Amino acid sequence: MTLSKYEHLKHQEKQQATWLLLIGIILISANLRGPLTSVGSLITFIRDDLSISNTLIGSLTTLPLLAFAFLSPLVPKIYERLGMELTIFIALIVLTIGVIFRSLFDVTTLFIGTALIGLGIAVGNVLLPAFVKMKFPLKVGMVTGIYVVSMNLFGALGSGVSVPLSSFRDIGWKGSLGVWAFLAFIALIVWLPQLKTRANKEAMSEVAATGANTNGNVWRSPLAWCITIFMGLQSLIFYTTITWLPDLLQTYGYSSSAGGWLLFLLQFTVIPFNFIIPIIAEKMRNQILLSVITASLLILGSIGLLINHPFFIPAAVISIGIGCGSAFSLSMMFFSLRTNNSHEAANISGMAQSFGYLLAAFGPVVFGALHDLTNGWVLPLSMLIAISVIILIAGIEAGKDKSISNAPKDKTVSNV
Repeated sequence: MTLSKYEHLKHQEKQQATWLLLIGIILISANLRGPLTSVGSLITFIRDDLSISNTLIGSLTTLPLLAFAFLSPLVPKIYERLGMELTIFIALIVLTIGVIFRSLFDVTTLFIGTALIGLGIAVGNVLLPAFVKMKFPLKVGMVTGIYVVSMNLFGALGSGVSVPLSSFRDIGWKGSLGVWAFLAFIALIVWLPQLKTRANKEAMSEVAATGANTNGNVWRSPLAWCITIFMGLQSLIFYTTITWLPDLLQTYGYSSSAGGWLLFLLQFTVIPFNFIIPIIAEKMRNQILLSVITASLLILGSIGLLINHPFFIPAAVISIGIGCGSAFSLSMMFFSLRTNNSHEAANISGMAQSFGYLLAAFGPVVFGALHDLTNGWVLPLSMLIAISVIILIAGIEAGKDKSISNAPKDKTVSNV
């Protein structure tokens, strides 16, 4: 009887620890987009208050992407030394300091803070897929869906509430950006208990023993490069579309308000598929069909924008939204489904996100240059169609049921 009661208490403790861990993952993912997307709506206020050029203010969005690109490949090496829980905790501290610095004084602290935010988010971007694989090996799809939805939902909120917040009791743009420090601080507090836990020592020693070899295999693996190309090009299409869609629609005769609502429709359409696709992908033997459907939606959406018909435009926007939501979630799942352990997942995540965000940074620039060169949208949209075809080819390879190496698999640490 006593033993049964003891087992019941242990089971309760384990459940509580699991839910606390899941809440921690949700809070971390909430911090991976909101601090960045909150800047866009406030660009005019920041520029006018600090009297800086459009070129300099534009680099506020480029700087975090460059931080993602250059730090992402190094994150697995940091995690090998410090452990995943501690690395994520330090990244949250850096992120919190960055949010506070960004809102303090002048141009210098604005850019120092933005750089620190980019570094903190880069670590979270790379390690969360690997951490989910390590801690929730039997529920990777569900937990991935939950954290991706949280990430994009708070990203959308960041865009929407920044200006109203800046007007609340005249806290201004600094106060509006500074409130994100509270969310980061809450995530820090909730994450603290994870510092007392470590993954199964035997599993960690197996991963450490194969660490250097695995890292080399990732960069030499054709499958890893297919995943990287898939991740990079879907990022390029998403960031290019949300950058240029309003301008494109205005040349088609849409008002700025209508263009804004269609952009909102695209971003809103992304969210449910962020959750649905990982769950479906995990249940499938391979993800080739999902890759084909995803790339086809991106192709059809780009063609719809090219046709420029009142019926096709909303359908095209929805098609691109579903395609982008599906593609991003599939990318996150490939990091888990095509690897055998959390170390491999961290390495492929770092590789793919480094290359991916470099492409994302240049995509809108190339698209705009093609528009300037031709004074039209045919060539730029044709570029998106061609890129979607490459996504199709890379997705078919990435979706095959195989792994990037024969490294030992993680042992189950915990599960919902």
